[in-house]
Amino acid sequence: MGDPKGFMKVDRREPGYRPLEERLTDYKEVEKWLSDKKLQKQASRCMDCGVPFCHGTGCPLGNLIPEWNDLVYQDRWEEALQTLRATNNFPEFTGRICPAPCEASCTMGATDDPAVAIRQIEKNLSEKGYTNGWTVANIPTVRTGKRVAVIGGGPAGMAVADQLNQMGHEVVVYEKDNFIGGYLRYGIPDFKLEKSVIERRVAIMEEEGITFQTGVAVGEDIMASYMLKKFDAVAVTIGARQARDLPIEGRDLDGVHFAMEFLGQNNKRVSGEEFTEKEIFVKDAKVLVIGGGDTGSDCVGTSNRHGATNVTQIEIMPQPPESRAESTPWPQWPYQLRTSSSHKEGCERMWDIMTKSFEGKDGKVVKANAVKVEWKEGENGRMMPVEVPGSDFVIEADYVFLAMGFTGPEKAGILEQFGVEYDARGNVKCNDSFMTSVDGVFAAGDVVSGASLVVRAIAAGRQMADGINDYLNS
Repeated sequence: MGDPKGFMKVDRREPGYRPLEERLTDYKEVEKWLSDKKLQKQASRCMDCGVPFCHGTGCPLGNLIPEWNDLVYQDRWEEALQTLRATNNFPEFTGRICPAPCEASCTMGATDDPAVAIRQIEKNLSEKGYTNGWTVANIPTVRTGKRVAVIGGGPAGMAVADQLNQMGHEVVVYEKDNFIGGYLRYGIPDFKLEKSVIERRVAIMEEEGITFQTGVAVGEDIMASYMLKKFDAVAVTIGARQARDLPIEGRDLDGVHFAMEFLGQNNKRVSGEEFTEKEIFVKDAKVLVIGGGDTGSDCVGTSNRHGATNVTQIEIMPQPPESRAESTPWPQWPYQLRTSSSHKEGCERMWDIMTKSFEGKDGKVVKANAVKVEWKEGENGRMMPVEVPGSDFVIEADYVFLAMGFTGPEKAGILEQFGVEYDARGNVKCNDSFMTSVDGVFAAGDVVSGASLVVRAIAAGRQMADGINDYLNS
């Protein structure tokens, strides 16, 4: 490395967020930017490790993090971007929304020192590619004559399409929504990822020769039989969109929604896209978010921007510790409390809380009946929530958003038509080449793994492209 003692001389620096009173009035990205000089200092903290766990253990993409950190430190930004793009198709996405497992496995963390600011460097690198004209269309010069259909325009679908197109194959991406991006577009709020970031990447991919067919529901508008006849291979990347429900009394009351109904509609509203479903707008309302993960956090931030009077987020699991738990030692992904920018904007958070029922008035939800729980070992050895006697209480709520994760892919439609097999968890079953039980039909991303990180979806899409390419060349 350029400065072998950089980690000893430079402290970690975060860019921080835009002022609270400013960011609550818009949907622009909340995170600020570090200057080039500050980023170079941050890059100097990279330790020239004998074993770079950030690269091998942390990053699903295997990003060459020490290499591009060194290039940034040397002021060789374009080369650094080329090195980053060698393993990551969309650093402009991951640099903004990835939880950075690379930083969790940074060698600095072995001694509890703050990790290298890898995500910040990645984000700035990706932007430099656009502002300096380094990120431009790379149009393949040779075409194989093979055609591949990609069903689903989320990060896994975009990644496999990008890879296969650069291999020379003709690629058509089918997306049921009006715009490409999947939950990047219709789940993650603009204050974390502005949608123009997705649109400019899609424009480059189109210039490179990829065809995007939006507003087309494969399995309804186009059948599986058509795909098998018209294409040499099919890649299924439809995600895991079956949301986990809460089948309790009052679930059918007006105002109780899945989180993605709320977030998806709001993203359409911000983008000026029309929607036909009943409007969900929580100005001057009491909001309850059930589920303590990132999706729940996104509901909190969106509710605050609507002007909710108060927002409460509850989670049935215990509160994580403030720092890395002993059960997840370095370089593992740490089990610990995470507080997002949305939480800092205003939210009451509660743990060990179970929702027992909803009550309403004139068909509209007005409160949730809840109880505190303790986690105890059951007969099967698994930890189970047990109600604490006398701990029942009420949470007033005009809107309730269920953000409890996803149970797997939606099987009705294209998956049923293809007749693919499923694994024990109900996800699509594939071999090592990502081919399903149906010859020529491949799958990757959340539809195979279950709901996971965007960075893992991109990695899976890249790996599936290699499997498809081998199949087409066999």
